Amino acid sequence: MRDGRWRRAAGQIGRSVAVWAVSTLTMLVLAGILPDFRLQSADGDSATTVAITAALGAGAFGVLSVVVWPLLVRLLLLVPALVLGLLVFFLNGSLLLLALRISPSGEPQAAPQTAMIVAAAMSAVASATGGALAVRDDEAYRRRLHRLAVRRRGRRPACPTTPGTVVVQLDGVGHDVLRDAVGRGLMPTVARWLGSGQGEPAAPATHRLTAWRTDWSSQTGASQLGILHGTNHDVPAFRWYEKDTGEVMVCNRPASAVQLQRRAVARTGHEGLLAVDGASRGNLFSGGAAESALVLSVSARRGPGTRSRAGYFAYFCDPANAVRTALSFVAEVVREIGQSLRARIRKQRPRVSRGGLYPLVRAFATVVERDVVVAAVMGDLLAGRTVVYADLVAYDEVAHHSGPHSRDAAKVLQRLDRALALIEKVAEHAPRPYRIVVLSDHGQSPGETFHARYGLTLGDLVRAGCGLHVPRRAGRTRSGAEARAAVRAALRRPVEEHGTPPRHSRRSEPVVLASGNLGLVSFPDVPYRMTREEIDARYPALLPTLANHPGIGFLLVRSERHGGVVLGAHGVEIPLDRLDDDPGPLAVFGPGAADAVRRTHSFPHTADIMVNSFYDPADGEVLAFEDQIGSHGGLGGAQSRPFLLAPLAFSPPTEDGTELVGAEQIHRVLRRWLREAAGPQVPVPAQPVRDVRPAAPGHGPQAEEEQAA
Repeated sequence: MRDGRWRRAAGQIGRSVAVWAVSTLTMLVLAGILPDFRLQSADGDSATTVAITAALGAGAFGVLSVVVWPLLVRLLLLVPALVLGLLVFFLNGSLLLLALRISPSGEPQAAPQTAMIVAAAMSAVASATGGALAVRDDEAYRRRLHRLAVRRRGRRPACPTTPGTVVVQLDGVGHDVLRDAVGRGLMPTVARWLGSGQGEPAAPATHRLTAWRTDWSSQTGASQLGILHGTNHDVPAFRWYEKDTGEVMVCNRPASAVQLQRRAVARTGHEGLLAVDGASRGNLFSGGAAESALVLSVSARRGPGTRSRAGYFAYFCDPANAVRTALSFVAEVVREIGQSLRARIRKQRPRVSRGGLYPLVRAFATVVERDVVVAAVMGDLLAGRTVVYADLVAYDEVAHHSGPHSRDAAKVLQRLDRALALIEKVAEHAPRPYRIVVLSDHGQSPGETFHARYGLTLGDLVRAGCGLHVPRRAGRTRSGAEARAAVRAALRRPVEEHGTPPRHSRRSEPVVLASGNLGLVSFPDVPYRMTREEIDARYPALLPTLANHPGIGFLLVRSERHGGVVLGAHGVEIPLDRLDDDPGPLAVFGPGAADAVRRTHSFPHTADIMVNSFYDPADGEVLAFEDQIGSHGGLGGAQSRPFLLAPLAFSPPTEDGTELVGAEQIHRVLRRWLREAAGPQVPVPAQPVRDVRPAAPGHGPQAEEEQAA
């Protein structure tokens, strides 16, 4: 035992000396090539003096990085996390200047801007050297990774030997996109799990891939709320207007996320999938987890010490991590600008604007969010947490603007596969075995925007049908991608949507909101959901204008006579209870469309008019009402077909092989798998409260909204 401790100590000393030597050499090389950085006096010093100065400076910088840097990061948690990432170079350079100043040998000097470059290079080289040496020693590698967990939560009790579960959500990656990426060799880790790797002979499969079907609202808010909390009842879209409160609910708005989570808890009677020893990373909702990082519903809480920001400290407390992420952030911004410029030069179609702050938003989603979330998951594994759910939004953000089948999106899939490989590698060093589940919350359907094809927005079309003034120059509907919410949470800035109907000075004007290729039209001056007959009496041309437009697939409205009807072109009107026999305009959207529409019709806050765009089954294209060429949120194509990739050690998702339908069923499957792994058992009431009663014609909302927990 004692000999083992001495060997480990000797190995650690050897690695530290090696890192010190490489850092010293790096400093000497930089002093030789950078004009504003020198390690000797103006009169010149001997080579020995210069070497000693470099060695002492490198040693002092290493000690300051280990001791002072974590303290600086902890103090700077009071500032926005994204700002902290941008301060990395300044802080690292300041530590180097301090290290040179306290060096007792020579007269080293460096300009401030040069010090930042030198410090970044030395941190990167030291990290690479230490990592390369540690990987050769499994115990050292494990200790290196374990620092993340120790810094964030301290030591935990001994872990059980039962398997833990890690669920990684690849936001927006559809089933067919994943299959195609595996076939093209873009995701070798996933290919190996599926037994379709390049090895000869191929290794046996360890996972099974299953497609599932979303609800009508095929977007992260509805899917993740259903997966983590067991219900997404009364979430008709990504954003919708609630007449009883006069507020616009937006799934990526912190205040709305908190309210939706409270409603789900009140409806199901339990905190969520992660309530027992769970961790939530990078999600819209907490799932009841005690440990959270980059979780939107938690970011709404005020005051220092918010747990959602602990993940930032755990990651940025290592200066090498901070430098690497900052450099990657800059590289991603440059990459996006180059890719956007190339698309413009080639006049690619379809194409949307990718200027303004989008390059920064993309870099945050594909670099900062990914690095922090993956690092947090690594810490959870090494701490032996029972269940972890993490969302990686990189693909979804890029596919919105570049297209789901673009080369830009394919590059992101490759990086996501490397993240899965890293998680798998870290799980091998965890104190308990882990089963890795990968899933998506929705897919994306390609197609140009409604505005690009017809020169007007859905709001303009609604105003024309109501006989209201339509601006001569139609505006664009901004994208509401999930990554923008993560950026605003990191910056502690509110989401742009406010609690009142946007850009409407008179309550008699309709509120028109977009969620991908799903549109919602509400009349705020009527306190209940209007019927088709009432809409026709007030605006006789509105419903025919919408239903007969070539960019519209179908409408859903309430009816005094039939309860609810689907409207299509040329006067088609089909009651909801007859859709199974005659799907009418829903036929092109495939099986399950009628059930999805009927379910949404039962929600208390369904809009007066639900509008789904045109869908072309030949090429899978839809027309987004937002400024996106890869969209999701409604019915039509790949957006409604995400995937579930799970170990064969778990039971099949369905016993009879039937299709998985809806996020709530995915929640039940995951809960069953946690029981199989002897993990936390989420209590579910025998008869969960679920009010789906339609309102009487002409009276109030369709059902009373539950009180927030």
